[in-house]
Amino acid sequence: MITSPSRPLVLIPARMASTRLPGKPLADINGLPMIVQVLRRAQDARIGEVVVACAEAEIAAAVEAAGGRAVLTRPDHPSGSDRIFEALQKLGGEYDSIINVQGDLPTVEPATIAAVFALLQNPAVDIGTAVAPGAPDDRDNPAVVKAALELAPGARAGRALYFSRSPIPSGEGVLWHHIGLYAYRRAALEQFVKLPPAALEQREKLEQLRALANGLRIDAAVVDEVPLGVDTPQDLEKARAHLAVKGRA
Repeated sequence: MITSPSRPLVLIPARMASTRLPGKPLADINGLPMIVQVLRRAQDARIGEVVVACAEAEIAAAVEAAGGRAVLTRPDHPSGSDRIFEALQKLGGEYDSIINVQGDLPTVEPATIAAVFALLQNPAVDIGTAVAPGAPDDRDNPAVVKAALELAPGARAGRALYFSRSPIPSGEGVLWHHIGLYAYRRAALEQFVKLPPAALEQREKLEQLRALANGLRIDAAVVDEVPLGVDTPQDLEKARAHLAVKGRA
């Protein structure tokens, strides 16, 4: 019998390799490494234990110096989900749900993380994620992933039917910008990482389509703001300005 999760674990995958911003987990944002800023946002969500799953000892040292916990993982994982699964296995414990917070989202709101986790209160949901209203420029930008949701009028959560880099669905209405933040039931994560890549996943270059292709249910929480993902020096400056306005060190 599927029940509401009672022992969640927040995992933050991070690695130093980045073509556009090398070493970005340690990039300074208002006096703290970026990975520590993400750690603080995740801790502020007050869901459960927060651990950084990192590929290099330098990241672990920065996290531990800030009072956080880190676990070293193989550097050659193809995705964050593979990295967090290794970390979960190393940590042991009876965690029944895992929240995957990307290590390059220093501006993510703790309430967004909490909203994604809350989706698992529905026993029919295997994986939770988040969306926010897209900007006009998002529509034809393939770097912005769009979500097609079955969403009742005024609802703050709905079932995800598809994800694409193309503008979906057609017709009038909000275009939902997908936020790469996930909450998994443990069994769903264990199933997911053992599955081979799906055909549509390979075509769209979107890992979550593997879950949909294999019958896992994904629901999305509607939030007000898309957190800034840091991929370039310009993004880094925007993140510094954003957090300074928010009064976050």
